[in-house]
Amino acid sequence: MSAIPFPSPMTPAAGHAEVFVRYLDYYRETLLAKAAALPAAELRASRLPSGWTPLELLKHLRWVELRWLEWGFQGSAVEDPWGDRRDDRWHVEPAETLDDLAAALRAQGAHTTAVITGSDLTAAGRPGPRWAGAEPATLERICLHLIQEYARHAGHLDIVAELAGGPTGE
Repeated sequence: MSAIPFPSPMTPAAGHAEVFVRYLDYYRETLLAKAAALPAAELRASRLPSGWTPLELLKHLRWVELRWLEWGFQGSAVEDPWGDRRDDRWHVEPAETLDDLAAALRAQGAHTTAVITGSDLTAAGRPGPRWAGAEPATLERICLHLIQEYARHAGHLDIVAELAGGPTGE
């Protein structure tokens, strides 16, 4: 399904940063491939009571990376860190396409890779609004959280794809 092979624990890696990047790249590309294989009408439709759509999920994951790495770890000013939400739910504008959202997610992924490979994994994020007064997490903890987020949402999209007659599994 993914253009990137599963990052097997038996494949040597130079260190933890490489392992984290491999998993994030794998899950990001797997989700994009699953979405691209769905019929166009299914991208904006929801098959679940919660109401989210595959396009909304892709947009959400781009913003998750932005919130945790740019706004949180790097402490960058982000005008609207919850830009994937409207009225307390995920939102995609009618003009946003799969191609647009895939490009944004991949660009965010390139930034994520640069941060992970260019930083000390034990470094804590910069204090700021992302942490809501708590101590900032280390980059390693953020990476583990992002992998968990991607893995969970890959399973969600598996279910939606199966219900829509699209591809499932890895």
